[in-house]
Amino acid sequence: MDATPPTSRRALLKALAVGVPAALGAAARATAQPASVTAATPSPGTTPAISAGAAPATTSTVAAPRTRVLGFFNTAEAVCMDAIASRLIPDDELGPGAKEAGVTFFLDQQLSGGWGTGDHFYRHGPFEPGTLEQGYQLSFTPAQMFRLGLEKLNESSHTANGKSFAELPSSEQDVMLKRMQAGELDFGPLPSAIFFQALLDGTMEGFFSDPIYGGNNGMAGWTLVGFPGAYASYANDIDRHGVAWTRPPVSIADAHAHGAAGETHR
Repeated sequence: MDATPPTSRRALLKALAVGVPAALGAAARATAQPASVTAATPSPGTTPAISAGAAPATTSTVAAPRTRVLGFFNTAEAVCMDAIASRLIPDDELGPGAKEAGVTFFLDQQLSGGWGTGDHFYRHGPFEPGTLEQGYQLSFTPAQMFRLGLEKLNESSHTANGKSFAELPSSEQDVMLKRMQAGELDFGPLPSAIFFQALLDGTMEGFFSDPIYGGNNGMAGWTLVGFPGAYASYANDIDRHGVAWTRPPVSIADAHAHGAAGETHR
């Protein structure tokens, strides 16, 4: 949460990219405009249409949709999630941050599906505090955890500051997130530290997952760390050494064997 110089941010994200698992059960340097959630229908429980802003300037053939519909988050939750994503991976001169990369839409897509309902989770008691090696030990489905956690975060923010989390200046948002990370916020039966880790994991996964899963808009995460994407084969490059890879990242949706049609890279 501390401010870090751009070079450190790039190094950190490169390190994170190495260890990031496939995207929540599935899984160009872009100038993407942040998705606007203000145009959404404000009623909780509805599926508001969200303007994703202008399409990102990218060489990828994967175009970001101009309009996206939320399947899980209501408008207030989407605004809160955007604010959280902006603090966990902020934008800077090196490229877009997590909000601009569509992390909120990525999480919305996952939470509205089988992962959100915990269809592969073992959720029978007893629920005892586990070790780190034992992983998640709560009865909440991911959808239940995110709904309750975002509600409690806003309640805590109102109690401490008289404003919702998204309305706070970034410095005060960082304070709230640090307190949540330390488990100092009372979220009832949901430990705030566990919810913070879920937010951080989901933000990283949405920033680095393939764009077909709803995040990594314009392949912002891949471009930042220099990941080439999902080329089906690098067989034509096995004997090419010391040659810089200059091609833009490729999504799974456009994966093909590099050089299959006689193409070469510079």
